[in-house]
Amino acid sequence: MEVKVSAALDPMSDYAIGIDIGGTKINAGIVHSSGEVELAVSMATLAGVADTSERVTLTLRKLLQEAGSARPGLRFKGIGVGSAGQIDWASGSVRSASELLPGYAGTPLKQLLQSQFAMPVYVDNDVNVLALTEKYLGAGKGMDHFLCVALGTGVGGAVVVNGQLVHGVWGAGGELGHLSVDWKGEPCLCGGQGCLEQYASGTNIARRMAVRLEKAGMGQVPVDSREVFSRWRLGDPLAAEVMQESMSAVGAGLASLIHIFNPHLIVVGGGVADASELFLEGIRRETMSRTMPSMREGVRIEKAYRGNWGGMIGAALQVWEYDMGTHA
Repeated sequence: MEVKVSAALDPMSDYAIGIDIGGTKINAGIVHSSGEVELAVSMATLAGVADTSERVTLTLRKLLQEAGSARPGLRFKGIGVGSAGQIDWASGSVRSASELLPGYAGTPLKQLLQSQFAMPVYVDNDVNVLALTEKYLGAGKGMDHFLCVALGTGVGGAVVVNGQLVHGVWGAGGELGHLSVDWKGEPCLCGGQGCLEQYASGTNIARRMAVRLEKAGMGQVPVDSREVFSRWRLGDPLAAEVMQESMSAVGAGLASLIHIFNPHLIVVGGGVADASELFLEGIRRETMSRTMPSMREGVRIEKAYRGNWGGMIGAALQVWEYDMGTHA
């Protein structure tokens, strides 16, 4: 039975709700305007098993129930959502989503959440909202030109130029996961070939390891990206091949982006990036070895602020960012 929840709206509140929707899990939290997380919950997305929008609603209701017990009377300025997939920024709907989220394309997220929770709702791509976290709280603070790359279930990106997120015509600007790093490479879910996502996402790191294990005569061994990292740290040569390929692919992609955007900074986030400092060091090395000396000078590659909470925090920060009209 659905539990009725009343979310109190206060346009002057210092608190907002942030939701980060990924292919594996949904994080939702109550976030202060300073970026501090007051309360957070996580639920599995259950992609392909359950309706993603229903899982989002369920996660929100769970958060609000817990908030009602922990902070009765707390009121909110609005709801901010950062979601996997391509988001039509004006309408707040999911314009396109890969097979990682079956049936998600076309979901009118903004409309659904506004009607259910009677609050202002802002929806953007999950890596764009991560860039807001970096802009105000993380390595991007005070930086007018920087990039964000998120290595998770898939690979996403965001571009900040002159302090503003680049959304493009309808919101898909910064789709860095589908930058081709090998024009003869593997086919991608997007229809392209040799996309960065095929080499650097957790899903594809695990897939490529499984292929190597099978070719080595070990049968069809179930493996996830965490196990690949673990094997790599223990000196497994097959895992080392997979990880070197991933670091090289990310390095090739980031070097191209440095040549295009001439940024101060590249922020690397997502569960894959959080897994190992050794991986981040490899990305730095591979990127700089592929970047012309004049353009790599002064460019920093840093880990995302607050790790996996960064997307949820940035989602909430939209409520203040857009309310103030600071985005074009």
